[in-house]
Amino acid sequence: MQTIINKQQDETTIQFVGRMDTPAAQEAATMMDKFQEAASGTVILDCSKLEYISSSGLRIFLSIRKAAAAQGGKVIVQDINDNIRNVFMMTGFLNLFEIR
Repeated sequence: MQTIINKQQDETTIQFVGRMDTPAAQEAATMMDKFQEAASGTVILDCSKLEYISSSGLRIFLSIRKAAAAQGGKVIVQDINDNIRNVFMMTGFLNLFEIR
């Protein structure tokens, strides 16, 4: 899996490419630790190229949400496919995030 972070003024886009299984989520967690220190503003989690998400991946999303909320930011999840939308629905994540 690949994680691409693009920060422009008050908006940060994080694009996830591939499968966010447990090993990939652990790798992404290391990257996200650095990002969480500057999670103010709007954070867009671009899932247009995310094929799969495991429970470890869901924890990454929660940690991003928590870091943004602590700094007065907000998180938007965009372009999730039907499989990921079903996972979000079953886990209650649809209620935790703004989905576009």
